[in-house]
Amino acid sequence: MDTLFLVKPGFQDPAFPGKDFYCWHCALIEGVLASFPERTAKLSVKRVAWPRPRSEVIDLVGEEHQSLPLLVLAEGSKSPDGTGRSQARSFIADKDAILQALTDRHGFPHPHP
Repeated sequence: MDTLFLVKPGFQDPAFPGKDFYCWHCALIEGVLASFPERTAKLSVKRVAWPRPRSEVIDLVGEEHQSLPLLVLAEGSKSPDGTGRSQARSFIADKDAILQALTDRHGFPHPHP
């Protein structure tokens, strides 16, 4: 099963005291997921806290690939949209490529050009 990692919204960054944030790339993907919930049946979605280390991500693809959003493909799977491979798992670390993979691999509609 593919695993999609997103940052939980409403986090704080010590570099910007007193402000709450969301990851806009993750929010974009959250909107697509919410619009087509029936398409997520074969997709594991994990929302993780903003601070690093992100142990769930590290367990699958290693410490050097913690930037989110991140789609980690099912073991043994590959995609033409893949951006890397680590610990025998292919992954996609680009928001546009993730959206394309959601279309190609999970039947989500195409984004309008």
